[in-house]
Amino acid sequence: MTKFHGTGVAIITPFNADLTVDHNALANLVNFNIDNGTNYIVISGTTGESVTITKHEKQAIIKTIVDANNGRVPLVLGIGGNNTAQVIDEIKTTDLSAIDALLSVSPYYSKPQQEGIYQHFKAISEASPVDIILYNVPGRTSSNMTPETTLRLARDFKNIIAVKEAGNNVHQYLTLLRDKPEDFLIISGDDDLVLGVVLAGGAGVISVLGQALPKQFTTMINLGLEGKAKEAYKIHFGLMEMTSLIFSENNPAGIKAVLEALDLSKSTVRLPLVEATSDLKQKIKMALQKIEGEINS
Repeated sequence: MTKFHGTGVAIITPFNADLTVDHNALANLVNFNIDNGTNYIVISGTTGESVTITKHEKQAIIKTIVDANNGRVPLVLGIGGNNTAQVIDEIKTTDLSAIDALLSVSPYYSKPQQEGIYQHFKAISEASPVDIILYNVPGRTSSNMTPETTLRLARDFKNIIAVKEAGNNVHQYLTLLRDKPEDFLIISGDDDLVLGVVLAGGAGVISVLGQALPKQFTTMINLGLEGKAKEAYKIHFGLMEMTSLIFSENNPAGIKAVLEALDLSKSTVRLPLVEATSDLKQKIKMALQKIEGEINS
């Protein structure tokens, strides 16, 4: 597999009870994922609560993950926003020596036209010393980066190597897969749709759930990449309930509740998010027991 085929995880930022970053839990989570088959790690994405992380904290988080990883798997760093000049400044002032690619979200809130999105990523491409994975997530940005814009960028800039597509839109996935350049990667950002995307020719996933259940999730993705649909869907069906639960209140509160139940980190999140309700935590514990029972049966 090439560098960004398979299972990537959008790693959380664990917090202590006083809302400081729990670097011990973060390092343990990196090791847990690598030991259980995760292919690469995405730092400071939406699931990492990037919008409430300070610049100093982000640098410390990068260092913890780089040190824990120790060169074992590729690392992707989230640098994006709706201020193009500010994004470029962050790229130029960040030490990217241990980073294999950037994950850069399509501009949010401003709701630019497609030409504005194209020009935004053109400027980022020209400024970046490392490869770029575009990130389309209309549910968060309030604008959709169309397949035409994505593929125009793919063809025009060699360092734009992939898109994390998270529009939960099957037709858009299939259009991208049909029309993409041969070496351009379509990476799913939708845990519920990823297996179908992989079986249709996608490169894999940047997953939320995968970081809590990396062994099961990577096995499913690898089976999908091998075209073993029946075996892969058996795992997919077993994960469906948990996939739904973790997104039922907010992300990352749901996945943090799973990680707390697994004793990997606390469920603490920063405002304006609030942690998962006791009802959701109980449902998550029951779903975990069911998954563990299926594994052991």
